[in-house]
Amino acid sequence: MNRNNCILLAGLLVFTISVIRINAQGESFIKTLKPGTEHLQNRAFYPSSSKTGNYDLKYYRFDLEVDPEEEYIQGNVTPRFLMNADAGSIYFDFNSEMLVDSVFYHGEEVEAEFTGDFELKIDIGKIIKKGSIDSLTIFYQGNPTSSGFGSFEVATMQCDPQKSVLWTLSEPYGARDWWPTKQTLNDKIDSIDMYVTTPVGYKVGSNGLLISKEEENGYITHFWKHIYPEPAYLIAIAVADYAEYIDWVPLENGDSLMVLEYVYPCNLDYAKTKTSDIVPSMQLFIELFGEYPYIKEKYGHAQFGWGGGMEHSTITFVSSFGHSLLAHELAHQWFGDKITCGSWEDIWLNEGFATYIEGLTYDFGINPQKWLNWKSNNLNSSVSQPNGSVFVDDTTSVGRIFSGSLSYSKGAYVLHMLRSVIGDQDFFAAIRSYIHDPKLIYGYALTEDFQKHVEDQSGKDLNKFFKDWIYGKGFPIYSFEYDSKSDGNISIKIKQKQSDPSVSFFEMPVPVRLIGQNKDTIVVLQNSQDGQVFNFNVGFKVNSLVFDPEKWLCAKVDIINEIPELQLNESVIYPNPASDQVNIFSENIINRISISGLDGKILTDIKTDDKNSFEFYVPQAIANGLYLVKVYTDKGILLNKLNICR
Repeated sequence: MNRNNCILLAGLLVFTISVIRINAQGESFIKTLKPGTEHLQNRAFYPSSSKTGNYDLKYYRFDLEVDPEEEYIQGNVTPRFLMNADAGSIYFDFNSEMLVDSVFYHGEEVEAEFTGDFELKIDIGKIIKKGSIDSLTIFYQGNPTSSGFGSFEVATMQCDPQKSVLWTLSEPYGARDWWPTKQTLNDKIDSIDMYVTTPVGYKVGSNGLLISKEEENGYITHFWKHIYPEPAYLIAIAVADYAEYIDWVPLENGDSLMVLEYVYPCNLDYAKTKTSDIVPSMQLFIELFGEYPYIKEKYGHAQFGWGGGMEHSTITFVSSFGHSLLAHELAHQWFGDKITCGSWEDIWLNEGFATYIEGLTYDFGINPQKWLNWKSNNLNSSVSQPNGSVFVDDTTSVGRIFSGSLSYSKGAYVLHMLRSVIGDQDFFAAIRSYIHDPKLIYGYALTEDFQKHVEDQSGKDLNKFFKDWIYGKGFPIYSFEYDSKSDGNISIKIKQKQSDPSVSFFEMPVPVRLIGQNKDTIVVLQNSQDGQVFNFNVGFKVNSLVFDPEKWLCAKVDIINEIPELQLNESVIYPNPASDQVNIFSENIINRISISGLDGKILTDIKTDDKNSFEFYVPQAIANGLYLVKVYTDKGILLNKLNICR
């Protein structure tokens, strides 16, 4: 697509003036990268070319042409950079399938060639001195090879197949598919100007604030300006015949924050009933974590064709408008965008946080009846991977980086468990301290950075917690034996095995609910070793024990066994095996009976007539198999086995 070459030449002439004037001297970053990011020196920044480390990006200007009817892009980018070392060549990460038309440095065309599949080398023709701020302009075009989740895509609107939509989604490694960049997690671009030209009739959504729209000769150019530091993968455009409206978020200071909505016209009425849900979520997150990170600009949504959402700073791309999706992507503006994981190994700092904060909207009352559902769903997802770690062990695999079970659900559950270990006050204070750390804000962080804030706030050594739950694999599987007396004394023995041998033992507070006759209570047992026994008086006779009733632990339960208070001669169960009707005979008065699985879970509990015999029918919901029958008598508890065979 070479629709209008004169536009490219005009862009060159205009920008040549500004590039020539850029020649300020700057500070050397060769040892420290950006201030406060010294801790990133030893991390691998796959897949960026190792040769991109001799400069620090300060600014990018994009001048692009796209048409949602065509899977094609053309235009130019102008990066401004601070040199970390003397160099005569500059390298960018860029897909070699794209065509580089030309590169201009200070108004003169210079040599450029691909020296690898994703390595573009530009020979300046002179040595640029360390400490210099300089720039160049790269003209290019092509049909980008879309990778990952679809780094450059064109499709039709699901609700109106007659209309097209174009979008980018660069996480994790897709930015280099559609523009020459630095595909790293150690160098944010300080600010960007995004000029996108499309045929008249389309709107362009992007990062920052919309500064202007200029129409000429059947084309319209949208100019977006973003003044906050930005990693390459969060820079994005979405283009469609959008309907547009605004949701406003009232702020405590009396101002309001604009939430700009770009939605498909065929979804407009429905979207208006849903997107305002962002208002209480935004207010909650500001209360918990501080000011919206891009307060000088906006927040917004742009509808696109991928089945989910992507949290580009100041503008989230979404496919639909459900509460969980909108809350999750909004949470990323703090966790993932303001502070970004410094390695894809640590992606849980983005996704685990956003998943948990999405859950907090239920916990804090925006939709309280779903809090238990959220915990159940994420717990089940977490324990579906018995041999997986939150820490990503293969950053070459996009599927492994974005594992729903590990990076999202288990990462979220690590935060939930951490909250139980250190308490609400220290937990939320530590998160606020982390998100406002001057060494990290609008930069990058690793797991150890977050751990330090939690330890400093709580005063606890949490090295083993992070070692087990982030770097270790799997989860604990608990078994319980308990002996309860009529005077309220109880003895509970906890046994633990691990789903993966990488962790020898998970030291955790273990909540259990103790249930008696018209009474119950929750106690938390500080479990520090296998086979640990806890003796205490609960104040009533305990008839059953429920593991982790409020779902604080990423764990499973195997068996819960009660040690009978008094073992008598075994009662008689007839017939056994049984199909439906069962008769029980005892020398003692039978008060009640219960049937449970071998895991200790009670399936039915029946009050009897206080006689020596009792007849009952086995509920149809109880499948064939072996079960435990507890017969509660006036002299003690009798244990029996019952085989159901229909």
